[in-house]
Amino acid sequence: MSEVKLVAESRTEFGKGAARRIRRDNKIPAVLYGHGTEPVHVTLPGHESMLALRQSNVLLSIELDGKGQLAIAKDVQRHPVKNAIEHVDLLVVRAGEKIAVDINVNIVGESAPGTIHLVESQTLSVEAEATHLPESVDVSIEGLEAGAHVLAKDVVLPKGSSLLTDPEHAVVLITEPRGEAADEAADAEAAEAASAAAAEAKAAAEQSAEG
Repeated sequence: MSEVKLVAESRTEFGKGAARRIRRDNKIPAVLYGHGTEPVHVTLPGHESMLALRQSNVLLSIELDGKGQLAIAKDVQRHPVKNAIEHVDLLVVRAGEKIAVDINVNIVGESAPGTIHLVESQTLSVEAEATHLPESVDVSIEGLEAGAHVLAKDVVLPKGSSLLTDPEHAVVLITEPRGEAADEAADAEAAEAASAAAAEAKAAAEQSAEG
């Protein structure tokens, strides 16, 4: 993953009032910490930061006072209604070191007909090199029957990543629908069967007429 450059500014004002003023100027309050250094309070450019943080585990190059250092967003606080970014905790990282991050789980494929899948884990915790952090991992459920499951240890992780989540933790479960979902599935199967029967009857009638 290529790094995204953000130009930060030092800040000396703190508190809710200061944070509101910063956000009114289309900037985001943030704190930069890690590797035994004192936390540095900064502001980030609002629009550029919002675009960058759409990606999971994006590698950021933070330029502050003419000097750059690599960091990742460890915590992003958002407004509960507007979803606007209100504060960011930035962790300083270095090339070659490994860090723990959460990656998103993407379900791909379709389970066997008449079944549904239940996602037990939206993310997995992994350890990976700070400058090569994965964003997500694909978990295939193609053709899996009811009663099947995918555990964390079954997931093929991106190269260079190692699993931190409990290997026996369930990621996806395959089951049969219950209640209303089961009725809908049964109705769909019945409709499909009726359509096939009607087609066969029509074909038979046409053959009889030709005869």
